[in-house]
Amino acid sequence: MEKLIQKLNQEFAKLKFSAPWVYNPWDYAAEAYLDYWRRYGQGKKELMLLGMNPGPWGMAQTGIPFGEVEMARDWLGLQGKIGKPKKEHPQRPIQGWECKRSEVSGRRLWGYLKGKYPDPHGFFAKGYVANYCPLVFMEESGRNLTPDKLPKAERIPLLQLCDEALLYHLEQMQPKRLVGVGKWAEQQGRILVEKHGLAIEVLSIPHPSPANPGANKGWGTELGALL
Repeated sequence: MEKLIQKLNQEFAKLKFSAPWVYNPWDYAAEAYLDYWRRYGQGKKELMLLGMNPGPWGMAQTGIPFGEVEMARDWLGLQGKIGKPKKEHPQRPIQGWECKRSEVSGRRLWGYLKGKYPDPHGFFAKGYVANYCPLVFMEESGRNLTPDKLPKAERIPLLQLCDEALLYHLEQMQPKRLVGVGKWAEQQGRILVEKHGLAIEVLSIPHPSPANPGANKGWGTELGALL
C-alpha cells in the first residue's frame, strides 16, 4: 500500500485542476492512513463501504475516510504524523489530531458502527471503509467541490487514478459486497466492478451528510441491515 500511495501521489501531483484549492491527504497525512490500513485493512472482508471524497473536517484533517477526529483518534486508536498541504486555504486549515471541528458525516458513520461494535475490531473483522477519491477540492470561498462537479477533461484522468486505488483495495480484501455511501460512489464502484468482471455485489446506502435531508432522521437503518 505504501508504494501504491507514493506512486499515486506522484500521478495526482501531475494533474491540473481548475478548482483553486486542492488538498491531498494521502500526501500530508499518509502516515495516518497507512496506520489505518495496517491495523484494519488486512485479510478478506465481507463488505466495503465506499465514500466519495474527503470532507474538510474529516479525512482532510486525519487522512482517514469519514475520519472525524475524535472517532479516528480515540475509538480507532489511530496515530501518525499529519503535515500540511503545500497551499492551505485560510478558512480550511489542517490541524490534524488537534482539530476541534467535528465532521457530521464521519461522526454519524463511525458513531453508528461504534454503537454496534464497541471494539472496532468487531466491525473490521468483516468490513472496511474507504473513499473512492482521496483528494479534496474547494472553491475560492472554501466551499467543498465534489469530484463529479469537475470538468470532464479534469475528471477523466482523476478517475483513472482513483480506479487504480480502489481496484487494489478490492483485490486485497476481496469483499462480497461493495456499498457506495451515496449514489455517485455506488456508480463509480459499479463501473469498476463490471469493467474487471469482479464477483462483487454493488449496493448503496444514503450519505450521512446533513445536506441529505433523509440523513437527519435516524441515519443508519440501511447500513444496519447490511451488517
